Amino acid sequence: MKISRASSPGPGMAPRHQNGSSQLRSPEIVASYPRKGKVKSTSDKERLVVSIDFGTTCSGVAYGSPTHTSGQVRLVMNWPSSRMFETSRKVPTCLLYDNRSGQLVDWGFNAKNASLTSLYLRCQWFKAFLDPSIVRGESTDPHLPKLPPGKTGIDLVTDYLGCLWAHAQGEIRKDLGSAVVEAANVWLLVPSNWDAKSREIIWQAGITIGIVGSVRPGSVKLRQRLRIMTDAQAASVHCAHLLHLSPDENFLVCDAGGGTVDLAIYKLIGNSTKLETAELSVEGSRPCGSLFLDLHFQWLVKLLMEEHPIHRDEASLANFMLNFSEVDKLRFRGTEDEKNFFHFTCFNVEDRDDPAVGLINGELDIPGNMLSKEVFEPVITLVLRHIAKQLKKTDERVKALLLVGGFSGNDYLFQRIKDKFQDQIQTILRPPDADTSALRGAVMHGMTEPLISRVIAPHSYIMKVRLPAEQQDYMTRPAYIKQSASGLRLCEKRVQYLVHKGDIIRKGERIKTKLSKYSRSGSVKDGQFDAIIYTSDSPKVMRYTDEGNLRELCRWSVDLTPLPYFGQDASNSNKNGFYTEFEVGLELDSSEVRGVLLYQGVEWGRAVFDFLV
Repeated sequence: MKISRASSPGPGMAPRHQNGSSQLRSPEIVASYPRKGKVKSTSDKERLVVSIDFGTTCSGVAYGSPTHTSGQVRLVMNWPSSRMFETSRKVPTCLLYDNRSGQLVDWGFNAKNASLTSLYLRCQWFKAFLDPSIVRGESTDPHLPKLPPGKTGIDLVTDYLGCLWAHAQGEIRKDLGSAVVEAANVWLLVPSNWDAKSREIIWQAGITIGIVGSVRPGSVKLRQRLRIMTDAQAASVHCAHLLHLSPDENFLVCDAGGGTVDLAIYKLIGNSTKLETAELSVEGSRPCGSLFLDLHFQWLVKLLMEEHPIHRDEASLANFMLNFSEVDKLRFRGTEDEKNFFHFTCFNVEDRDDPAVGLINGELDIPGNMLSKEVFEPVITLVLRHIAKQLKKTDERVKALLLVGGFSGNDYLFQRIKDKFQDQIQTILRPPDADTSALRGAVMHGMTEPLISRVIAPHSYIMKVRLPAEQQDYMTRPAYIKQSASGLRLCEKRVQYLVHKGDIIRKGERIKTKLSKYSRSGSVKDGQFDAIIYTSDSPKVMRYTDEGNLRELCRWSVDLTPLPYFGQDASNSNKNGFYTEFEVGLELDSSEVRGVLLYQGVEWGRAVFDFLV
């Protein structure tokens, strides 16, 4: 299956009779109206549900069960450290390797706090290796860590998940027992902009480390026991009950994490007794999380200490950054603190004074207005622009905004969001447990009926077809009417809607369109065609490709020759040729629109039509 973007048209296609008849009216393609399928529930409400939030800077694990925890969500709070255990909701996403052999030495708090020598390599921010643009080779990230000998970026992800899961599993066993953990359903949380490839990589990493080790390899239960959910989806489950919204009202989730800020708008659908949440619009991850406050602060310290190299070595910078990250990063209040000074104790006792740059008696004193201008404003401005862009993507009013994630604890960020958007959005909230909203929401989602089960199509997706000529075609587009190889009069440049903008589609649902391709012979050339896919945001339902409101999205190169019976039909056909019947399925989720080639219900190929974030 090949796909290319916005290229030249290929052979045409034509729908079947609208009355469902199997008689072919065209030598190319025949399409029936989309039929919605049923989604079978595979949830077991007695199972333990575990959620894993693999974050850029910190990660966490939560768990719960209707029976074993009485429906309460619990967090893994104890993490290994040099003090035996560190009590925290999250653990640093950090690894320490032997710089010579590439062997893993430690992880989490111990890796974060280790004193570095040339023998060791500390790796952080390696989650970025799974960013879709990096996976596809379209970009690089200057903040990616140096790799240990013999390791890849995916190896680092797998190593960290292995350490995280092994420890969390032990903690949950202490609480609930081994048998309960072995049967758990596990949710891996990912950013909204991760496409199918990135999600598959982290899912395979989870299988590799044995998250569902009791399931036979290759079993369909693997997909049921280890599943993927976006951070914003999970957070919205945790927060939705706080909003008191009515059906058809919309809310925005701003998941401000360590590395990225993810945004998604959801619409409540259903009725007051049974509400569901459908994704209305997703704006993918942007690199403006709290990590970038650390990087701006590091840059500022280096600039101030330019004439004092003893305070610019790795240990000194790490000490300055630790003090900033653990105290002042979340405590800073913006305008209220601009007249104050923030004091950072130097790691080295030499070179204690230079009042011109704020070095006084072994402390670096930085004025609040400098911190605001050089550290906080550049990052918070990006967050505000990100939210504004998301709001412009929908014509519908957003009634509430929920700020969640680790960065949400910064009061200045919360206040700036309220000041900027309070005239547009009625309710702006930072809910309780905002830093663990996604972890808690994923467990709640697994313990109950799915709240977020649908996605709202952001565009109409349309396929170019060839149809039997009708009276309207003779009157309005006579130049498009051609005689086909089988003798039928066909109208070229007609369109077939696969899905309409605003359609509410159940996640995992495959909307199918029946098609038929005419071939003169069994040659490879005759068995291939290019399906031209368009998008449109117009409410007008168009008939032809030249009506002005279509954007050519891609060309999907489809090969039918491997399908069963293609060769047999070619051998049995006469000089009039033969038809091959198949289906095209359309799938939508948070990040992608995919086309699937089906023959007698079996998948034979797929391609990504569009990236939604």
